[in-house]
Amino acid sequence: MRVIVRTVSELCITVGTLIVLFVVYVLFWTGVRADQVMDDQIALLEDQWASGSALPTATPTPAPVPAPSSRTGAGPVGTAKPKPYAEGKPFAIMYIPRLGFTWNKPVLEGTESGILKKGLGHYANTAQLGREGNFAVAGHRRTHGDPFKDFPRLGRGDAVVLTDGVTWFTYRIDRGPYKTVPTDIEVIDPVPRTSGYARPGRYLTLTTCEPEWGHSHRLIVWAHLDSTQPVEAGKPEALRR
Repeated sequence: MRVIVRTVSELCITVGTLIVLFVVYVLFWTGVRADQVMDDQIALLEDQWASGSALPTATPTPAPVPAPSSRTGAGPVGTAKPKPYAEGKPFAIMYIPRLGFTWNKPVLEGTESGILKKGLGHYANTAQLGREGNFAVAGHRRTHGDPFKDFPRLGRGDAVVLTDGVTWFTYRIDRGPYKTVPTDIEVIDPVPRTSGYARPGRYLTLTTCEPEWGHSHRLIVWAHLDSTQPVEAGKPEALRR
């Protein structure tokens, strides 16, 4: 009997130790690794931009555009058709002041699991940055750096700022977080049905998982393009506060 009790006790201790190690791995180590990977992606972009190889999303760059009264997005941002983004490659950096002024994440093309481990992912076949349509982006709520851990804090009027190395794009959130199911793919339509937008414009959609440690639902926010300005003009107002 003593042998059985001792064996069971040792087995429980071993299993408990493995569980603790796994939790530490999920909560800490994957986050450390993800932060390093995302920093590497941002450094790669900044090196490309410094060498003059930035690929502008929309040219020519106009002067800053006032916020639209009809929430249809800012005015024209160039007419030249931009080059497609390269699958799995970073092309922009996103800043969300509401999530902290040190919060910045690379945006890569695609939403495959391997891509989302490196940063945020742009949904293929949605609009490009600053262009008419819906520029839709996904990100992990938890694990792999927890990029959208505080997603529920986002609300109307909050700024979402992106740069492609040539232009700053400032979007303003109009609705969210909106809770839906993963099969509701209409949330990334050019004019999302439940977004409150009534006609085509220059929109942004952000998506992440809900609940925090699950994936049975999705949280969504929608925003319109509020203004643009060239990188040479300095940071936009939303990043100077």
